[in-house]
Amino acid sequence: MYTIQANHSGTRIIKVSQEHLDTIKEYGLFNHLVDSNGLVTEAVLDKLKLNIRSLIAHQKEDSKKLLDLCIDVIYHRKMKAYGLQELIKLYNQQYKEGEIQEINENH
Repeated sequence: MYTIQANHSGTRIIKVSQEHLDTIKEYGLFNHLVDSNGLVTEAVLDKLKLNIRSLIAHQKEDSKKLLDLCIDVIYHRKMKAYGLQELIKLYNQQYKEGEIQEINENH
């Protein structure tokens, strides 16, 4: 279990599990999410929410993983743009480290 800061002062946190990060990767939720300026704003968070709602609405199989991600993280009452930025950092950190280890193990 990981924790991310949900605001600048650090008084609010959101807990994120490895399953949440795996769901983000499985569905490619962060692909092309942030514009070229690299700023994570409330509009970016709204875009992510709409993308997830669309996935759930059009999914034929069980969407429990996406629903858990929504309830626990994305639609968390403390989630704002700063929290999403921290979630993206955590995601990038986890998967870059994992890819480096995988490359080293294969060589």
